Amino acid sequence: MKDSVLGADQLFGARRSVRAFLPEQVPPSLLEQIFQAALTAPSNCNTQPWQVYVASGNAVETLRARLPEHYTRGELSMDFPYDGGYQGVYKERQYAAAHALYDAMGIARDDKAERQASLLRNFSFFGAPHVAFVFLPEHFGLREAADVGMFAQNLMLSMTAHGIASCPQTALSFFADPVREVLNVEPSNKLLMGISFGYEDTSAPVNQCKPGRGALSEFVHFVE
Repeated sequence: MKDSVLGADQLFGARRSVRAFLPEQVPPSLLEQIFQAALTAPSNCNTQPWQVYVASGNAVETLRARLPEHYTRGELSMDFPYDGGYQGVYKERQYAAAHALYDAMGIARDDKAERQASLLRNFSFFGAPHVAFVFLPEHFGLREAADVGMFAQNLMLSMTAHGIASCPQTALSFFADPVREVLNVEPSNKLLMGISFGYEDTSAPVNQCKPGRGALSEFVHFVE
């Protein structure tokens, strides 16, 4: 039991958001194995409310070309509201992560052009050969959205265990309509997030960025 716990701790620590990928595709048989393992995620009343469409090949290349254009033109289509107005310590963590990321890429604070280019790379999936678009069927709410979050974590841990890097991106939910159009998704499926994934480009400076985590006492409160 002790060895298995240590193995799990190592797996959790190895998962991180990667923002530069190699073009090599993950073999279909390995994709099926990874996604099969993710299906063990818990859910309210075992409803298993997640719907996932995995874009590869021509599909991912079509979206890679279209989404930056939609963003530049301000053509957003979101199924769920996005505020982004973090406050207090949450804002501090957001800023710290952004500073660490820009520092890793060597982008100066006042270099607006490079910062904008960095932002647009979100919508071309950082060069990843695959993107898993994760949907929640309509009529479900916050409780089931939490279920989908547990599935997404299962999925990324399964990827990590098999040497596949990933980056969860709620920014991809800004383009629900073109994603549904390209992937032929029913309008009743509402886009929560995307997960770009593939093999990590270990030579990319951006992948050296490892944002910190707060202390246990900031988040977990043991009450007797």
